[in-house]
Amino acid sequence: MSEGRFNLSALAVRERSITLFLICLISLAGLVAFFKLGRAEDPAFTIKVMTIITAWPGATAQEMQDQVAEKVEKRLQELRYYDRAETYTRPGLAFTTLTLQDSTPPSKVQEEFYQARKKVGDEAGNLPAGVIGPMINDEYADVTFALFALKARGEPQRVLVRDAETLRQRLLHVPGVKKVNIAGEQPERIYVEFAHDRLATLGIGPQDVFAALNSQNALSPAGSVETSGPQVFIRLDGAFDTLQKIRDTPVIAQGRTLKLSDVATVRRGYEDPATFMIRSGGEPALLIGVVMKEGWNGLDLGKSLDTEARAINAELPLGLSLSKVTDQSVNIAASVDEFM
Repeated sequence: MSEGRFNLSALAVRERSITLFLICLISLAGLVAFFKLGRAEDPAFTIKVMTIITAWPGATAQEMQDQVAEKVEKRLQELRYYDRAETYTRPGLAFTTLTLQDSTPPSKVQEEFYQARKKVGDEAGNLPAGVIGPMINDEYADVTFALFALKARGEPQRVLVRDAETLRQRLLHVPGVKKVNIAGEQPERIYVEFAHDRLATLGIGPQDVFAALNSQNALSPAGSVETSGPQVFIRLDGAFDTLQKIRDTPVIAQGRTLKLSDVATVRRGYEDPATFMIRSGGEPALLIGVVMKEGWNGLDLGKSLDTEARAINAELPLGLSLSKVTDQSVNIAASVDEFM
């Protein structure tokens, strides 16, 4: 090698103290960077797909296609990175999947989804009367980091749901938690069971009962009163907020006024049959799913969730328990240990 050319090796040997310092500095920086790296079970990737669900009770599959799905698809075609839209229709329901181009920059995907929401929202006013939606979901790809089962023997589920909501707010404050989802909640229902022999004896038809319930629970503006001070709004107090108010609903038939409880039984219940039910250890439960923030250290989040779960269980009343079902931090720790 000619003497006029720069020789890095010779410089490193000649300046040994500087070389040693740089080696130590780079090693220290690499060590710090290693412990600061985000750790997750799977790498983060951008899904360029969103779903749009539209319902129109009573419509045929062809009507859903011609009067709902086509209008939505035409607006989606205006997107800059539009690739294709695939729609599956059945009576009363249209399920549309929007796919962006593969060349769409990941940084532009959320903006494109926002534009899609705007365009579909603008088109909602042009859809036929009675259409429900469109309902858009662009976050269905979120991966649950940890699942907790909330159980309580003998406690009504509506009370258990309120407890789950309280725990949800508490878990959201754990560092590294992006969102908390609750699964397994059964929709509540108010059942009005007619005594058909009484209806026949009194000459009351089911339509009379329906009309009484609809008129009593109607929400309509009652106006306001202008004063020299604040504006006073008038509201009619007739909305149902207790079972007893439903039982006391007046039913008029053949010139007589009866209470609903005279001809029917009103009770509180749940959706029957249930859409789905969740059991943990053979007992009914609610699942609380925790989603981790992007780029966060899963090992740190796992430790923080364990600490918070222990604190929660120490404060829960007798009979109520919060137990872990799955935890990604266990798999992450095993992978890191294997790598090391």
